[in-house]
Amino acid sequence: MKEFLLKLTGPKQTLEDSRKIFSNQDLKNLIVPLFLEQLLSVLVGVADTFMVSYAGEAAVSGVSLVNMFNTVFLFLFSALAAGGAVVVSQYIGSRDRESGSVSAGQLMMISVVFSMIVMIFSLVLNRQILRLLFGEVEQEVMDACVTYLRISAYSYPAIAIYNAGAAIYRSMGKTRVTMYLSLASNGINIVGNAIGVFVLHAGVAGVAYPSLIARAFSAVVITALCFRRKNEVWLEWRNIFCWKRSMVKRILGIAVPNGIENGLFQLVKVALSSITALFGTVQIAANGVAQSFWSVAALMGTALGLAFVTVIGQCMGADDTDAAEYYMKKLLRITFLASVLWNGLILLATPVILKGYALSAEAADLVVILVIIHNLFNALFYPLSGALSNGLRAAGDVKFTMYVSLFSTIGCRVVFSILFGIWMNLGVIGIALAMGLDWVIRAVFFWVRFRRGRWKQFRVIA
Repeated sequence: MKEFLLKLTGPKQTLEDSRKIFSNQDLKNLIVPLFLEQLLSVLVGVADTFMVSYAGEAAVSGVSLVNMFNTVFLFLFSALAAGGAVVVSQYIGSRDRESGSVSAGQLMMISVVFSMIVMIFSLVLNRQILRLLFGEVEQEVMDACVTYLRISAYSYPAIAIYNAGAAIYRSMGKTRVTMYLSLASNGINIVGNAIGVFVLHAGVAGVAYPSLIARAFSAVVITALCFRRKNEVWLEWRNIFCWKRSMVKRILGIAVPNGIENGLFQLVKVALSSITALFGTVQIAANGVAQSFWSVAALMGTALGLAFVTVIGQCMGADDTDAAEYYMKKLLRITFLASVLWNGLILLATPVILKGYALSAEAADLVVILVIIHNLFNALFYPLSGALSNGLRAAGDVKFTMYVSLFSTIGCRVVFSILFGIWMNLGVIGIALAMGLDWVIRAVFFWVRFRRGRWKQFRVIA
């Protein structure tokens, strides 16, 4: 494995030898746990869905509908944590442990306050929200939705706290900790679901409470770990129970644009799913199965995107733009090569795995076509459109990435999904091609931005 990574990253350069910010081993220790953590989450999600299906059709419908609603807040919590990760990483890079600890405390404070507001909002208005979003669904499904949303809402603070704590640990490069914690938490969730569904026959509550318990466990453990003073940055109560306006402004300055970008992206996904519903049963089924393969194929780019935040954030915090540029290029090489290998592996495995699905030959053939389209674009363009954009955000160049993403999402993905999918009668293939074109446009903009070096002029902690 070590020899493979050395070939992947190339020989050590003079800059790396002199600065010694991140060695090849450091990058390996950062990236491998991130990838395994993301892979674990996806696999557990598959197992989760499988067990929920045994709770009955109303339960499945309720969980799936509420999860669409929950995803919006999950991405907002992640965006907030990402903003904190950039600030904390830059303070670590500048060797300012005191300010880094203050920023960690403020991130935790903002996460708790925001998640509590969202929790109260969801608990008080749950039935009104669900009727507004999903209309007059069957009463049994609506009851399942209300039950699942109420229990899920209690877990919002735990999710936000875990995301904040995990962001702090990833900023320090300690991704192995979050990987092991994710393993334990997801284990609790799977065992709990099995007990709730197969032993207690508790229906929706049987799958909701284990998630609440697992999330609470993760939040408590990561918070306790963040209070350890031997860390490069650590939590202190005095930094949590206070309001540092300048620090909050720095965190939100990264988090808000990122949240707008991710929030719009989720809304577009919901809108495109309604377009997919126009194309008939075969295409809907094929698209649903293909998306499960897509989620696994996209893992590599997502994991390496998180690595960009830590590495580039620390370099920029050290006011070493040359090192930031060097590691941006190095991580891009790793991302391209790893993405090509991973997407190729998933593509080769797709026909074999499809034999286990109860799909018609027409639907199975369509799944293969969709996976080919996705994996080709994901391997060749997502490293620039996704992972590189994280590097730009870590440098503080958040408004540019937001504007490009908004333009590309609306002006490309939505417009060309309608053009290819409906007008040209390509169906879900057209929507997949529009997704790929979206990545191409972002890749061009972000690569030009990187090459011109404008991102080096931003200062998050100045």
